[in-house]
Amino acid sequence: MGAFSKLGNSIRAQFNKMANWFWTKDPIAQMQLEYDRAVDQMKDGRQGLEQYRALVEKVQRQVVLNKKAIAQVEAKIRAYLKVGDRATAGQLAIQLQKHQSELAENEEQLSMHEKAYNNNVKKIKNATKKLADVREKIKKYEADLKMSEAEAEIAQLSRTFNFDVTTDFGELENIVQEKIDLNRAKVRVAADLSDEGIEQIEAEERMEEAMAEDLLSKFEVEMGLKTAETSDIGSSDKQLGVSEAAKVQEGN
Repeated sequence: MGAFSKLGNSIRAQFNKMANWFWTKDPIAQMQLEYDRAVDQMKDGRQGLEQYRALVEKVQRQVVLNKKAIAQVEAKIRAYLKVGDRATAGQLAIQLQKHQSELAENEEQLSMHEKAYNNNVKKIKNATKKLADVREKIKKYEADLKMSEAEAEIAQLSRTFNFDVTTDFGELENIVQEKIDLNRAKVRVAADLSDEGIEQIEAEERMEEAMAEDLLSKFEVEMGLKTAETSDIGSSDKQLGVSEAAKVQEGN
């Protein structure tokens, strides 16, 4: 049993070495592969979300049926009370209570499912946006890598013909820098593909809204659509002017 365990560990180690070799041999291809996997997972998540939405629609339809049934039973109760048939009206009242309990339960379920669905939609939209950013980064990395390879070939040619005695050091420096860039790229891609909670997403949205409002206020002042006195910029400038005037009076 121990021999088989050692053999299995050895085989896994060899596979890991091979995987690492492919990983470092063509990092752009590996990035594209990871991106494609993320896209496939996103598609699966969207299909699951569609199925979940079907469940929400079913519960919503049940709520509508409950309300309709309650309205019908209430009308019957009023009718029987009007003709003095309290026994039948009492039986219907029991049915009404049952329908009302079902409605309360279904409305609670609907509220919970709607909230979960909306949160998942927001997460998928945010992940889709980040995937688009990653796709653009992969294209940039690929172009930069091709350019760096061309530069390395030129450096090699320069060394062969003794154009510059410092070529050797420059080539090594390029190799070190490329490895640094590759490590930073892996960290950046991992951060971009990481999942985020709803609170962080909403905080980012509020920050973007605040920045947009500040830029819009500055644009309005520059275009003459709003005076500096009616904007935060104007008030801050005025406070600065008062402060400067006070300093002048103190000097006198």
